[in-house]
Amino acid sequence: MTKLLQTAMDAVAVGSLYALIALGYTMVYGVLKFINFAHSDIFVLGAWSSFAMAAALGWTKAGATPPLLGGFAILLASMAFCAAAGIAIERFAYRPLRGAPRLNVLITAIGVSLLLQNVGQLPFVFGTQPQRMPQLLPDRVLASVAGVDLRLVDLIGAGTAVALMLGLEALVFRTKLGRAMRAVSWDVKTAALMGIPVDRVVAFTFGLGSALAAAAGLLYAMKYPGLNQPAHATWVLLGLKAFVAAVVGGIGNIRGAMLGGLLIGAVELFGAAYFSPHLRDLYVFTLLILVLLYRPAGLLGRAAVEKV
Repeated sequence: MTKLLQTAMDAVAVGSLYALIALGYTMVYGVLKFINFAHSDIFVLGAWSSFAMAAALGWTKAGATPPLLGGFAILLASMAFCAAAGIAIERFAYRPLRGAPRLNVLITAIGVSLLLQNVGQLPFVFGTQPQRMPQLLPDRVLASVAGVDLRLVDLIGAGTAVALMLGLEALVFRTKLGRAMRAVSWDVKTAALMGIPVDRVVAFTFGLGSALAAAAGLLYAMKYPGLNQPAHATWVLLGLKAFVAAVVGGIGNIRGAMLGGLLIGAVELFGAAYFSPHLRDLYVFTLLILVLLYRPAGLLGRAAVEKV
């Protein structure tokens, strides 16, 4: 029972973070119909920029104790910084190619990803040395159930992720801006003719998706404090798993991204706990293959029907 509860708790915590990253993939795909492969590097940027801010404030020194709301302030600052980075990437890398073939945009996305990875390794940016994230968010044991400790930092991480996802859901489906985003995703030219500022909507979509990825980066670093250098394979694999979550749930579907993230977290951690921890990545990509075979549009996605 202890192992089951601990695994379930970790699956919800990690799956919520996968879902936050997957939302960025699915939002951009829903609006522009292409995969922003640089999105996973925004997740890395969120984690490392949070560390850099904490270091600048002296909170990474031995014995330093961040103030109670310091972690939440860094969370908001990191989300704002990464949102600005996402908007800049869209403006200077993707917008000039909006009418170009999809292959050109895909190659550009891979190039932007490599650029962010290599710039992050520069000595005056983040460097190549691994670091340890300080405890920016408060942590203590709230309760113990069957030998499993419910920690405050895990509750804050999962709660923040769920709150951000619900806020995005409300924004997209219950606001005027959300209607504009859905109109652009349906037909860019028609939306422009109806007076919708397409460039602003697309920039906002990139900024919002990047902010969610930044939040996931900090929350992930709170659960796993060891920060690998920005181009480490661990970050690449995390980004791929988040992309798998978006595809499994139904890329372009917000609820699908949430479901896919939680499902990927559950498959990965329960497989590692009850079968082999060395094959945890195999479980995730096996699930992807099965979904593509039997539900190509994803669990909550709908196949597009073209009328001739």
